[in-house]
Amino acid sequence: MTGQTNGPRVLVLANQKGGVGKTTTAINLGTALAAVGEEVLVVDLDPQGNASTGLGVERRNRKISTYDVLLGESSLADAIVPTVVPRLSIAPSTLDLLGVELEIAGDKDRAFRLKRAVAELVSAEQHGGKRYDYVLIDCPPSLNLLTINALASADAVVVPLQCEFFALEGLSQLLSTVEQVTRTLNPKLSIHGVVLTMYDPRNNLATQVAADVRRFMGDKVYETMIPRNVRVSEAPSHGKPVLLYDLKCSGSQAYLKLASEVIQREKRLRAA
Repeated sequence: MTGQTNGPRVLVLANQKGGVGKTTTAINLGTALAAVGEEVLVVDLDPQGNASTGLGVERRNRKISTYDVLLGESSLADAIVPTVVPRLSIAPSTLDLLGVELEIAGDKDRAFRLKRAVAELVSAEQHGGKRYDYVLIDCPPSLNLLTINALASADAVVVPLQCEFFALEGLSQLLSTVEQVTRTLNPKLSIHGVVLTMYDPRNNLATQVAADVRRFMGDKVYETMIPRNVRVSEAPSHGKPVLLYDLKCSGSQAYLKLASEVIQREKRLRAA
């Protein structure tokens, strides 16, 4: 256990490009962290709600969602439900989130709704509420008010990056966004790391992209690479993370290694 005393570490999984394994990483990194003893909360900020579905929370059971939290009609604690994974909870999303931008666009605090909700959760924890070591926020694949809320509330960004031709282009766009948010909304925000996803060592382009990203980002790139693995793709349709669906497959083992790497980075950050 990390035994953090100042509240959970809030990590946002973001990439403006879709199909890079962002939600898959949120689900399975969260599961892997929980598997090694951390208390983890996933906050689903994507209207598609794939993180909620992938962790076994059916739509009919999403009585209170992140939509209600952002509107200020419910607390984050009230939205949280347990998942099929011990020590892993989720604040689920619904399609209502599609309209939240219009509903709060005129409010001065529109970029800080989630930050306030997380602060209230931490305050409740200090008064006997449930304690979390990590909060992982899954964002939509676009730069909108939902993503801005996530970045404004986070300590650091985990960037899933598919090993494909336009990867560096998307990465530079995201880095620019993070820099802008750091300058205007959240001065403590940093890049926690870049995780290379859907890696196929038989593909020369994937190997070249991985090398280019490491040259560009240096030690910000996690050593662990998530392989292209059919079991990872199958797991969400069963409402399970891949670690519950097939623990021994290469995808599950990679996410366990990634969780270990995330924890080690956290230890180094606290020691610095």
